[in-house]
Amino acid sequence: MTFADDGALAVWLAEQAGTELLEVRRGGLEGKALKDAGDAASQAVLARLLAEHRPDDAVLSEEAADDRVRVSAERVWIIDPLDGTREFSEPPRDDWAVHVALWERGDLTVGAVAQPALGEIFSTASPLSVPPRRDGPVRIAVSRSRPPAFVGELAEEIGAELVPMGSAGVKVMSVVRDLTDVYVHAGGQYEWDSAAPVAVARAAGLSTSRADGSPLEYNRENPWLPDLLVCRPELAETVATFVASRLG
Repeated sequence: MTFADDGALAVWLAEQAGTELLEVRRGGLEGKALKDAGDAASQAVLARLLAEHRPDDAVLSEEAADDRVRVSAERVWIIDPLDGTREFSEPPRDDWAVHVALWERGDLTVGAVAQPALGEIFSTASPLSVPPRRDGPVRIAVSRSRPPAFVGELAEEIGAELVPMGSAGVKVMSVVRDLTDVYVHAGGQYEWDSAAPVAVARAAGLSTSRADGSPLEYNRENPWLPDLLVCRPELAETVATFVASRLG
């Protein structure tokens, strides 16, 4: 099988890794053993297939050593083989994901986010179009275990409701899928946590930025990305202004 189109390749890579993760989940492991097996199996699939189909491209992965050759490369695949390891280890939870993104010459160009337990893949190859916002309170996606304090303050300020869920990618996809209206995070992440979800969200017409509204940058020497805002465009300024006032 060959792929001339990067978008189609990203979808297929996410699908293959997701299939492998579902097999691992059915293998009878539990707890940390299941987490470790999932991380390793998905990384192995993605590394092998990228080496086969895009051998000249650099790769940045959560589950591999950071090869700094990527910093001067023109094409870099940014992958998270298993986003939401905790949720993956708690069957039958479905709020975990596989992220595959391509950065080219300064920006994200391709992204695919698989939610294997839902049988869904969201991608720039077949972007969704987010419908007009429904009536009712703004819905904010938050961590089910570690929601930041300022998000509660934001919800009170704008009359929003909080919607707890798992991985970062799933939270971004909840905005893409019109299950929520805002995902804002300021507790620190890495580029692989958001690259593919951000690419998919942009293709769907959503606003994507740092939490204070400043531009996102990827394939930096240090892949740490302190904060993130993905939301409907009409809410971006309100949320970013509030966050900037709280976080300085």
